[in-house]
Amino acid sequence: MRIGIDLGGTKIEAVVLDDEGAVVFRQRRATPRGEYDGTIEAIASLVAAAEASIGGTATVGIGMPGAISPATGLVKNANSTWLNGRPLDRDLEARMGRPVRLANDANCFALSEASDGAAAGADVVFGVILGTGCGGGVVVHGRVLTGPNAIAGEWGHNPLPWPGTSELPGPECYCGKHGCLETFLSGPGLVRDYSAHAEKGRCDLGRAGATAITAATVVARAAEGDGCAAEAMERYANRLARGLATVINALDPDAIVLGGGMSNVAMLYETVPRLLTQYVFSDAVTTRLVPPKHGDSSGVRGAAWLWPRRA
Repeated sequence: MRIGIDLGGTKIEAVVLDDEGAVVFRQRRATPRGEYDGTIEAIASLVAAAEASIGGTATVGIGMPGAISPATGLVKNANSTWLNGRPLDRDLEARMGRPVRLANDANCFALSEASDGAAAGADVVFGVILGTGCGGGVVVHGRVLTGPNAIAGEWGHNPLPWPGTSELPGPECYCGKHGCLETFLSGPGLVRDYSAHAEKGRCDLGRAGATAITAATVVARAAEGDGCAAEAMERYANRLARGLATVINALDPDAIVLGGGMSNVAMLYETVPRLLTQYVFSDAVTTRLVPPKHGDSSGVRGAAWLWPRRA
């Protein structure tokens, strides 16, 4: 049995997987936002509840925002900022009296889909999160590739490749730079692009009101035949193709799995593979672009699979 914990900014979810990947326990509770000790206790109590349900002990894997810095042993880059600068892995091990394995949540997503998801059986898998942010993870032969700096797969904070004049310098990113892929390919990035064209008088925001527009709004309007929304989706698909082309050129993965809210947009799986041939340095592109099998459950399932079957 394996326990997976998905440590999110608003909720913490726990599952128990059997050796075939079936969920035999699931429980969620609110994240104690801003409370480091409270977060430790919430995770420990979920593990205790999971083990009580199965009548025994299990391995514990945790998907987390950010990563444990190899340089300091402390959490870095977490948007749940109360975790930053803390020895989360050591404190959890001390609290529960056992080893735990932690990985970035995007890495867990990629591991889930590589283990028994949409990319099961593929040797090299790149998992992409296209949601409120834009993250990525790499799995090679069933194991997460972390790297000496613990940033392997941090795709969203590279610049948009082959930018046009109108795309420079690009929107400001929270990381302090301009033009990061995240600023174009996150859900808010799509809304920003659509709204920017509206401000030039080319789009009608009035139907829903500017404050009500979300990425889902833009996608729905494009499907309804809204020309401006359709153009925004075409720009989005082209930018996604450019971003993924650099991954294929560097990593040449067997499969790329999309996650997050934008992974539900069917046109991406038709349009992006066709566009990739313009940017990938190859005479043919056979990398598969696929939606996730496990959807929102991939993160917590991947955390459980941090302890592989042969462990």
